[in-house]
Amino acid sequence: MDRVKPRTSCCVLIGDLVGSREVPDRAALHDALAVALSTVDAVRPSRDGLRVTVGDEFQGSYPTLGEALDVALRVRLLLWPDADVRVGVGRGTVTVLDPGRGIEDGPAWWAARAAVEAVEAAADRAPTRLLRTGLRTADGPEDRVAEPGLDTSGPGAAVNAALLCQDHLVGSLSDRSRRLLRGLMDTETTQADLAAAEGISASAVSQRVRADGIGAVLASHRLLRDLP
Repeated sequence: MDRVKPRTSCCVLIGDLVGSREVPDRAALHDALAVALSTVDAVRPSRDGLRVTVGDEFQGSYPTLGEALDVALRVRLLLWPDADVRVGVGRGTVTVLDPGRGIEDGPAWWAARAAVEAVEAAADRAPTRLLRTGLRTADGPEDRVAEPGLDTSGPGAAVNAALLCQDHLVGSLSDRSRRLLRGLMDTETTQADLAAAEGISASAVSQRVRADGIGAVLASHRLLRDLP
């Protein structure tokens, strides 16, 4: 019986650590990544488990684009300040080559690979040096997506524009402001809770949310995470 089975369109996420080769204790960093992935997968489960694959690369697949983008930001914030990640999201069809071992292939995977390579290349250009997340859409089941790149037209281009602005804001935040952003992504956490944890006043938290763009990142993220 043929084990190759097509799957309906989904969003595949491929990520890796930025500058991990320069980290003295790579084993500790790998452990931190595994914990972050497990923590996020418990909140936003992937189809087959968000997991480390080879080296410092991790992968997961999701029914919607919004779920994949939600995961990308959550993993990044959990690892900061010890590490940063870049993520490529590919949208398209997936073929299951080996259900027993969870081996997949197809345009969504190729698109995700093209996207993460494009995000890595963007770091070499001053205007996009803080970009960490990008989307590539496969046009059809036969789209091989051979070259690195992100969507530059249609709805995908609008998503990439939002991600560019969001990542620039996040990349410009101080360590404390990133902790506040991470805390406020949990809807049950209040600004008063964060103020107590940081040892500052609630008004100081509120000022940072407004002045540092934390509120804008949260608003952008809420819109992105609801995308189909």
